[in-house]
Amino acid sequence: MIEKALFASAALSVLTTLGILGLFLFEAYGFFSEVSIVEFLTGTLWTPLFEPQHFGVLPLVAGTLMVTAISIAVAVPIGLLTAIFLSEYASDRLRRLVKPVLEVLAGVPTVVYGYFALTYVTPLLQRVFPEMIVFNALSAGLVMGIMIIPMVSSLSEDAMMAVPNSLREGAYALGSQKHEVALRIVVPSALSGIIASVILAISRAIGETMIVSIAAGSTPKLTLNPLESIQTMTGYISQISLGEAPFGSIEYNTIFAVGLTLFVMIIIINSVGNWLTNRYWRSY
Repeated sequence: MIEKALFASAALSVLTTLGILGLFLFEAYGFFSEVSIVEFLTGTLWTPLFEPQHFGVLPLVAGTLMVTAISIAVAVPIGLLTAIFLSEYASDRLRRLVKPVLEVLAGVPTVVYGYFALTYVTPLLQRVFPEMIVFNALSAGLVMGIMIIPMVSSLSEDAMMAVPNSLREGAYALGSQKHEVALRIVVPSALSGIIASVILAISRAIGETMIVSIAAGSTPKLTLNPLESIQTMTGYISQISLGEAPFGSIEYNTIFAVGLTLFVMIIIINSVGNWLTNRYWRSY
């Protein structure tokens, strides 16, 4: 009975994923029966709510990737350095104190992060970049990076703590210093866990909605300038879900086309992450 219950739990997760994918495919069929998939994937204008209508999803994809890249550029170095400190330098008492405090960041509602980016981070950045507008990709990406730091640091620290002490002791016996042990022994040995934490953080950043909806703006624009207003895929889905388009219309069906694209992107990222994790997996 226990074995069957465990199998049912695993099967439920798989069936839920397949159900979501099936819903996206079914609903997106109505959209792609009217809009060419080539135009959708290669077009550089996204104006489904205005005339003339354009359905090129590249501006939404570019905005999503830009904010994600900024957040990862913040979260990975800080999170990895924090994990190294907690694993290799901090005492047990300090680790038990710092880690729960750090993980509190993951429990803060994302709407709070969004207004923090809009009302505090953006005015602060405007002192450095006077040309920055109120809604921009940079502040949203920076705050999102702060939000996912605990995800990177906690999982990476767990992976580093799983490295056997015999490897550390062997390195010390050969005359290595503490930073050499941390960077040349522990980090490479825990690389599969670190990669898994980064992939999970990327997936979390791509799927974030409230921060980008509040702080990044709602201007689908194909640009590499993080000081400008952009719109992400999740931000657009949130906008249309508020009733901006009639139910059953082609404008409404864009939700499922964009959602399907986002779903496929996350599947590809997770697949690459699984391949990298298996590639660098070490068993001790």
